[in-house]
Amino acid sequence: MASPRESLRVVIAASEAVPFSKTGGLADVAGALAKSLDQLGHDVTLILPDYFLLRQGQTNLPSIVDAGLRFSIPMNGRAVAGAVNWTTLPSSSVRVLLVRQPEYFDRRQLYQEHGHGYVDNCERFSFFSRGVLEICRQMILRPDIIHSNDWQTGLVNGLLQTQYNGRPGFERTASVITLHNMAYQGRFWHFDMPLTGMDWKHFNHNQMEAWGDLNLLKTGIAFADQITTVSPTYATEICTPDGGYGLEGLLMHRREDLVGILNGIDDDVWNPDSDQHLPARYSVATVTDGKSQCKGHLQRRMQLHERADVPILGMVSRMVDQKGFDLVTGAAERILSLDLQLVFLGTGDSNYEDQLRQLAARYPGKVAAEIGFDESLAHQIEAGADIFLMPSRFEPCGLNQMYSLRYGTVPIVRKVGGLADSVVNFESVSESLDTATGFVFVDYSRDLLAETVEKAVALYRQPEIWTRLVRNGMSRDWSWSRSALEYVAVYRKALERRKRRSP
Repeated sequence: MASPRESLRVVIAASEAVPFSKTGGLADVAGALAKSLDQLGHDVTLILPDYFLLRQGQTNLPSIVDAGLRFSIPMNGRAVAGAVNWTTLPSSSVRVLLVRQPEYFDRRQLYQEHGHGYVDNCERFSFFSRGVLEICRQMILRPDIIHSNDWQTGLVNGLLQTQYNGRPGFERTASVITLHNMAYQGRFWHFDMPLTGMDWKHFNHNQMEAWGDLNLLKTGIAFADQITTVSPTYATEICTPDGGYGLEGLLMHRREDLVGILNGIDDDVWNPDSDQHLPARYSVATVTDGKSQCKGHLQRRMQLHERADVPILGMVSRMVDQKGFDLVTGAAERILSLDLQLVFLGTGDSNYEDQLRQLAARYPGKVAAEIGFDESLAHQIEAGADIFLMPSRFEPCGLNQMYSLRYGTVPIVRKVGGLADSVVNFESVSESLDTATGFVFVDYSRDLLAETVEKAVALYRQPEIWTRLVRNGMSRDWSWSRSALEYVAVYRKALERRKRRSP
C-alpha cells in the first residue's frame, strides 16, 4: 500500500463502468482498475455519465444520492445544466460521481440503437468531458492524474492542456489516456468543433483533425502526457496501418509515451472458488471434480446430451466479424464432424445470430445457442466448458481468455493483441508441457481454426496432459493488482512529463 507521501489523487473518467453501466471490456477495466488503485492506497474518484433509465431496477447497485453539485456548460450557444449524483464503488472506498443530464443520458442504450450511433454523440460526450473538469474544479478534487478512456473522454486531455492549464486545482495535473479499441475513434463532422469548447486553432492535423473530420480519440492522444493501451502486443499493432486505423502516424510519433499494459480480471467477480453463479465451486486442487459438476449442469441447462466424455467448446462474445464468427460459422460443419459439443452466448449481427440458431436446430443435443446476454450463464459456460474459442480478427486485450484460464477452461485463440500476450501455445509434450496454457494459431483461416480444434480435441483424450494445461492456466496471476502497479508507474511518468512542459 502506498504511503501518504507516495499516494496519488487519481480521477478516472469513463463512459461506462461495472456495475453501473456496460457494453464491453471498458466497463470491466474502469471499475476494476479503480478498485485496485484504491487497494494500493491511492485516492480514486470515478466519474461516469448517469444512465438513469438503464440503472433503474438493478438490484446490485449501491445507494446513490444527490451530491448537491450543479454546473452549466455552454454548448454551441445554449447553456446546458448538469447535476452530480454520488456513491461508492462496491467493496472499496472509491467515490463514484455520476453526471446527471437527462437530455443526453436518459436513453435506451449508451451509444446507439438499432445499429446506428446517436446523432448527437459528439454533443453528449463533449458535455460529459467538459463536465469532468468542472466537477474537479468545483469539488476541489485537485487531481494529480486525470485518466481518460477512449474517444468518449479524449476531449478531457485537450481541455486540461488548454483551458484548465495552470488554473487553481490543476497546477500539477497530468493526463493519461487508455486506448481500448482503435476501431472506434469518435469521428464527427468538423462543424461540431464548437461543441468541444476548444479554439478552432486546434483543429489541425497534429491535434484534433483527421482526414477532414473532428476526431476525439486523436484529440486525447495528441494532448495526453502518457498513452496506454490494453496489451503489449496491441501497443505494437496500433502503430501499423492495419491496427492504427489512420492514427498510426501520430502513435509512432508518440511511441516513447505509449505503453501496453495487459488488463487483469476482478477476482471478486471471476473466481471459481467463490463464484455464486456456479453449481459447484472449485480451486486448482479440486478442479477435476468441480468442473465435472459444472459441465453436467451446463449440459442440462442448455439441453445438450449429458455426456462426461465429450469436450464442450464454449464461446461468450459479441457475434461480429471482429470476434471471428465468419471463421466459426465457416468451419462449423468440419468441427461438428468431431465428437464434441458447442455452446454459444451473445448478441450481434443478425446474420450470425440466425446461422447459430440454425446450427442448433440441425444439431439438437450437440449445439446450443443463447441469443442474448445472461451473466450467470456466462459464468457457467466458463466453468462448464472444456475449451473456449476466441479466433478474433483483432483483439486489443480480451478478457474471456483470462476468465477461461482462471476457470480451468483451455482457450483456443488467434495470435493477436492481448490473446498473444496471455495464452502460451501447446507445441508438444516435450517442449511446452510445463508452460503451455492453450492453443494459438496465426493466420486468419477457417481451415487453421478447424485444425487447431482437432488438435485440442485429440489432446483432450489424454487426461494427464490435459490436466497439466488446465492447472498451468489456473496457476497464473490474472488479478488487477499486477496491472494496477504498472498503471501507477505510468502515472508517475506522466507527472514527470507534466513538470517538463509547465509554463
